[in-house]
Amino acid sequence: MEDNRKEQIEALEVLVDFNGRIIKNVKILIKELSGARLDDTNKFIKSIIDAMNWEIEVMNGTMSLLNEGKERIHKDDFNKAVTAVAQAVNSKDDAKMAEAFTNVLPYFEQLGQAAAEVLK
Repeated sequence: MEDNRKEQIEALEVLVDFNGRIIKNVKILIKELSGARLDDTNKFIKSIIDAMNWEIEVMNGTMSLLNEGKERIHKDDFNKAVTAVAQAVNSKDDAKMAEAFTNVLPYFEQLGQAAAEVLK
């Protein structure tokens, strides 16, 4: 049990370092999808989605620690926002994608804050 907790803490430490870059990149992506699309925007979308999926895996594996003592992450709301991103990306509509990434951004910010709080 203690080994599992130690692994969860290590995963959250990596997530905290990683999270800031995702937040920064999602903000850049939103600008690109809002009219400043570049040649590599589709690759950028894929790399951000891969990074988001990694953070979601970490979140799922550490949820008991993240929500220990109080609810810091509301998983259902988080999942709804992520599902909206997937639907928007599948639509290939830049405006829908920009809106979905804008809406999911606070959840990833909250995840980073919750992980940092747990590690204090």
